[in-house]
Amino acid sequence: MQYVWAITAVTALLHLAVAGRYGFFRNELYFIACGRHPDFGYVDQPPLVPLIAAATQLFGIHLWLLRLPAVLAAAALIPVTAAFAQLFSRQTTVVVSTALAAAICPSLAALTSTLTTTTFEPLVWTSCAYFVTHFVMLRDRKSLIAAGVVAGLAMETKYGIVMWLAGLCLGLLIFHRRILISRAFWYSSVVAAFLAMPSLVWQAVHHWPFLTLLAHHRAIGFDLTGSPIVFEIVQIFANNFLLAPLWIAGIIVPFIVERLKTARFLSIAFVLATVIDIASGGKDYYLFGAYPTMFVVGAAVLSARIPRWLIAVWLTAATALFVISLPIVLPILSPPMLKHYIARTHLRPRPDETAAIGAPLTQVFSDEMGWKELEKEIASIYYGLPAEDRQKAAIFASNYGEAAAIDVLGRPDRLPPAISGGNQYFLWGPRGADGSVMIIINGHPKRWAAACHDLQVVGTFGVPFAMPYERDRPIMLCHGLRRNLQWAWPDLQRYE
Repeated sequence: MQYVWAITAVTALLHLAVAGRYGFFRNELYFIACGRHPDFGYVDQPPLVPLIAAATQLFGIHLWLLRLPAVLAAAALIPVTAAFAQLFSRQTTVVVSTALAAAICPSLAALTSTLTTTTFEPLVWTSCAYFVTHFVMLRDRKSLIAAGVVAGLAMETKYGIVMWLAGLCLGLLIFHRRILISRAFWYSSVVAAFLAMPSLVWQAVHHWPFLTLLAHHRAIGFDLTGSPIVFEIVQIFANNFLLAPLWIAGIIVPFIVERLKTARFLSIAFVLATVIDIASGGKDYYLFGAYPTMFVVGAAVLSARIPRWLIAVWLTAATALFVISLPIVLPILSPPMLKHYIARTHLRPRPDETAAIGAPLTQVFSDEMGWKELEKEIASIYYGLPAEDRQKAAIFASNYGEAAAIDVLGRPDRLPPAISGGNQYFLWGPRGADGSVMIIINGHPKRWAAACHDLQVVGTFGVPFAMPYERDRPIMLCHGLRRNLQWAWPDLQRYE
């Protein structure tokens, strides 16, 4: 296990070294803003990640501290995957191969580069599969209860665990159906349901805004999943194409090798999760959390049948490929150098949503640019207003990212809370503003001119490497909204 801990340490140190580079990711700012309004749920996510994000910022603005839970998730995945592999084989080659595969998979590194709702998916999906497999093989009831705890907590971080749980249940139904009628399984299900219930009740009470958001995405063609063939090609390259034999073997080999037949339900789970992701038009990264489990199953047979020297050569080549892809998934290079690197290597990730089209860097990295500059520009405009205007001025943002940047980064400058029709901000309402004086971030000046008695473009914002819709955009000052903001608010809803 010393090799596994060495891999864990290197993974943790690598993530720690770059955790404070660039800036806050758009969604990270939004999660902090949401977490500062504690609730059992939010429009577009369960409550756990926002609460964690807000907790890291209790004593000031600290990007590095915000990323620390993500670093821990990246590091913890390695020993969990290694322990999972030991259920099938105690050979050092098998365990180390599995742990290293989890460490050098670019998609997994990317998911843990920021603190978002997807950050914990590889860890919780793998942990859930591990505990269920532990019960299948050893009939330890505590393992199944632990799986229920993990599943319930996962539902409080992101609802995507549902498609993994559906796959696991189908696999159990086909190959281990007695488990589904056991007391341990139903106790586990009750635990999971109890832990997941607060967020689901919140969604029901608020008329399921999360489903409304998904329906809107489908209606406008927001996600760019592509055909099943395109989807699988993206999966192969995003997960280090030299590791593809590992997870493909994990799907196929349990149906060929008798000693791995216990793992067949895991293969079924992976296949069903893939089908659900494609059929629902989900994004490419929705499936990434399932790959460590397939690495586990695949390594159990490949490492047993291939000479060690060949495995060493193969994993060395896979590690080298991971190193080449590192600047794309972790903020190692400066933005100008990264733009040049992407152009020279042609490693730009394929957009998985329309918002990613035109990003100068990657979508995540471009969405980390320009927030401090925006806040400072808004502060300058706000404090340039006459005192009587400042007392009633509202800061209206076109989307939740801009609003969260003002709320989080604007605290030291004592800016008023931002308002927006975007996602959770819509439910928070206009926060007492009546629209008599509004600083408007982004949007169309002609449209706002028709809505205001007097409108002036008083500035612009955006830095060179930011997203296109956050670059060279107007900041407007509206005096006298023609409709009272309270009355106009329902028309400003924007679930995105």
